[in-house]
Amino acid sequence: MEEKKVGQVIKYFGKIGVAAIRISEGSLKVGDQIHIVGHTTDITLTVDSMQIENSNVQEAGSGADIGIKVKDKVREHDTVYKIVT
Repeated sequence: MEEKKVGQVIKYFGKIGVAAIRISEGSLKVGDQIHIVGHTTDITLTVDSMQIENSNVQEAGSGADIGIKVKDKVREHDTVYKIVT
């Protein structure tokens, strides 16, 4: 199992359980598995849906800021990896 860095968490909205992620390399699409890692963060999840400026999208590329639902707290500057099988 290989992991490729795709971006970084730029904000976490605790009340709604959403992470804002800036895609810096490659792309991310619905259905991809991601791994979010930081000092106290280590979660793996499947991207069920993602939004850009409150609109649902299927895929986002480099430079996009996306919002995705997360099951646990993440923090700013956590690194986001896409799991490549």
